Amino acid sequence: MKRIFTDCRVVAMDSPVNDIDGYQVKEHCNIAVENGVITAVGENLTTEGYNEVVSLHGRLVTPGLIDSHTHLVYAGDRAAEFEMRLNGVPYEEISRRGGGILSTVKATRQASEQELTDLAIPRAKALMRDGVTTIEIKSGYGLTLDDELKMLRAARNVAKALDVNITTTLLGAHAIPPEYQGHSDDYVDLVCEQMIPAAVAENLADAVDVFCESIAFTPAQCGRVFEAAQAHGLKIKGHTEQLTNQGGSALAARMGATSVEHVEYIDMVGVETLAKHDTVATLLPGAFYFLRETQKPPINLFRKNGVPMALATDFNPGTSPFASLTMMMNMGSTLFGLTPKENLYGVTRHAAQALGLHNKGQIAAGFDADFAVWDLNEPAQLSYQIGLPSLHARYLKGERSCDL
Repeated sequence: MKRIFTDCRVVAMDSPVNDIDGYQVKEHCNIAVENGVITAVGENLTTEGYNEVVSLHGRLVTPGLIDSHTHLVYAGDRAAEFEMRLNGVPYEEISRRGGGILSTVKATRQASEQELTDLAIPRAKALMRDGVTTIEIKSGYGLTLDDELKMLRAARNVAKALDVNITTTLLGAHAIPPEYQGHSDDYVDLVCEQMIPAAVAENLADAVDVFCESIAFTPAQCGRVFEAAQAHGLKIKGHTEQLTNQGGSALAARMGATSVEHVEYIDMVGVETLAKHDTVATLLPGAFYFLRETQKPPINLFRKNGVPMALATDFNPGTSPFASLTMMMNMGSTLFGLTPKENLYGVTRHAAQALGLHNKGQIAAGFDADFAVWDLNEPAQLSYQIGLPSLHARYLKGERSCDL
């Protein structure tokens, strides 16, 4: 199938963030697509020889947005816990009453694969209405072999049910389950020796993530998980430096991680190590906002050292219950001081890099024809306004999606 899109105002993201060309609106462009892949972008492309000519009537076109960090598959919610916190109940008391992450673990374990799929689909649709064409979904609320695999199957089911690209990440090392309290090394054995091989055997995971933190897993334990993942051919990522500086970001980067995520407490050594290994720093302003944190990621250090910055929702029931990537773009500016240009790179080109997707995130020859069409005048509006519907259409591999 050969299709050409005409009369486009293209924001291509086809050059580095410090180069103006990728963010500059290219007027009167055509986008040629063959078999789902962009073959050419330019002003004077002929429309002859194409099966279909689609005019976008001067609308703004960006790469499809990429949400590179979500926990979209889970059961239950934590609204009651949210209300308790606001009424002054300490987190320790909430935990004693069955709240916190373990409440989500309990609900997720009790849910069937189909129930988890049915719950995840409307969450994915909400992101799709925001121009998202690719979503990363992590496991991490099962914390048993069977329940982690169940979550990953549900994530794969979302991809079958909707017009959206899904990448899956095994986050078995998200928290220490209650049955392994005091025996975290034994649980790491389970992740390395059973979860990872089983996920690979069923082709359920594209990557493996760990939570390297004082309340979760040590750098040494995370290193074991990374080694097991790489031995099975999986990419690695890290939840690092969210609450304290454990050195997890530098460890992950040295071991070849595509991204490290949260990174509010990363130090200079960590930043320089990310830069050296071209590892993406994925920023999650939703969790920063919802938890009313005060320690911001070192944005200026990332800029100075050329560390690519992605931006994601971290959609989850406990710390970032937000299904809007454009709202994260606004928060990226208002909370972290990112420019609208950095925001858009963070949800396109840099988000693709964070997931190791070398064929997405740009409007350029050789890339998948995944793009979003907007009723907007300029790309800065994506970071500026919240709540007003501005998405005209989503295209995956050159095909218009009506699945919203």
